[in-house]
This record gives sequence, C-alpha cells and structure tokens, in this order.
Amino acid sequence: MTKAPDFTKVMQDMMASFPVDASAFQNAFKTQAAFGEKLTKVALDAAEKSTEISSKWAKEALAKLSVAATVKDEPADYTKAATDFASATAEIASEHMAAFAEVAKKVQMDTVELMLAAGKTASTEASAAVKKATDDVTAVAKKAAAAAK
Repeated sequence: MTKAPDFTKVMQDMMASFPVDASAFQNAFKTQAAFGEKLTKVALDAAEKSTEISSKWAKEALAKLSVAATVKDEPADYTKAATDFASATAEIASEHMAAFAEVAKKVQMDTVELMLAAGKTASTEASAAVKKATDDVTAVAKKAAAAAK
C-alpha cells in the first residue's frame, strides 16, 4: 500500500514564508478596549445624571407632599392643598422629564461621536494593515522569484 506524502514540512515552510503580524491584532484589541471604555464612561455618566435627577425629583415631590399633608383650618383648604400639590407635581414632572431628555440627547450625541471616531480609526488601521501585508507578500514573492532563478 502506498504511503501518503507528509506535507508537514512543506506547510511549515509555506507558513514561515508568510509571517503574520500579531501587532495588528493587538492594536485592534487595544482600540476595541479603548472604545469600550469610552462607551462605558458615556453610559455611566448618563446613569449618574439620571440618578441625580430621580433623587431630586423625589425630594421635591416629598417636600410638596409634606406641605399638602399639614393640618388645615378649613375643609376647602384641603381641596386647595390637593390642587396645589397636583399642579406642583405636574410642573416638576415636566422639568425633570426635560432634564432626562437632555441626558438622553447628550448620550446620543456622545455615542454618535464615538462611533464615527471608531469607524475612522478602524478604517485607518485596516488600511495600514493591508498595506503592510501587501508589502510583506510582495517582498516574499520577490524573494521567491529571485530564489527560483
């Protein structure tokens, strides 16, 4: 029975002729990690601001409720206190919803900015990697052509 030829050495020689630049992978990983860090910072800043808005909203609502819950002299004063509380609650709700909208708007703008920067960086790095790979392959091909002569 015929034994199949061992191509291990041939494959090793071929792979050695086309070296892989691991720095491109490392740079891509570092770029991705930096992008993740910036995006996380945007999200955490938004969460912090949202928490501050919620806390302020709750404090203001409780303060208005405290005023509404005090003892009144006349029965009609209770109706007025409830009406004043509802009106004040609606007012502070619209103020705080506007503050939440500003946070969301800032997150959206920061995210778009990060995405555009990441796209530009990725494009630049990809172009550099392709150029380097082309140069390496060209050099190997020239060396192989010279060796064949």
